Amino acid sequence: MAERKKELRRDDKRGKVGGVCAGIANYFGWELWVIRIIAVTALILASKVTLVAYVIAWVVLDKESKKAKGKNSNEFSEQTVREETRVERTADGRTIEVKTKVWEAGKLPHYALGDIESEFAAMEKSLRSIESYVTSSEFRVRHEINRL
Repeated sequence: MAERKKELRRDDKRGKVGGVCAGIANYFGWELWVIRIIAVTALILASKVTLVAYVIAWVVLDKESKKAKGKNSNEFSEQTVREETRVERTADGRTIEVKTKVWEAGKLPHYALGDIESEFAAMEKSLRSIESYVTSSEFRVRHEINRL
């Protein structure tokens, strides 16, 4: 199956000012807020160059909605919002869903970090209980009995 070539276009539906940042986010498959932060930072550090480049991109790039009327019109926006997960088995046999690309799921970084922190806290608690058992005298006694 031939893969369709991506084209850089403005996304006027998701964009705030001209849709240039939204178009760049669609093209590279990044979150829109990341591109906006980069654009604002560039505007602060090199205001004249960034402003000229943004206006040129606004004028030169075609609109996404104008070019992509049909079944592929939402291809990029659906791709960046879709949450990708895979199912993995842990060492104790439990199955868990692992998010492969949190930023594409549309989840805010603060919430994603909270999920990661809670997972690490649960793993640390489990690790501490394992360490306390392995370093206990009960483990040594059972180990010696099993060796007999």
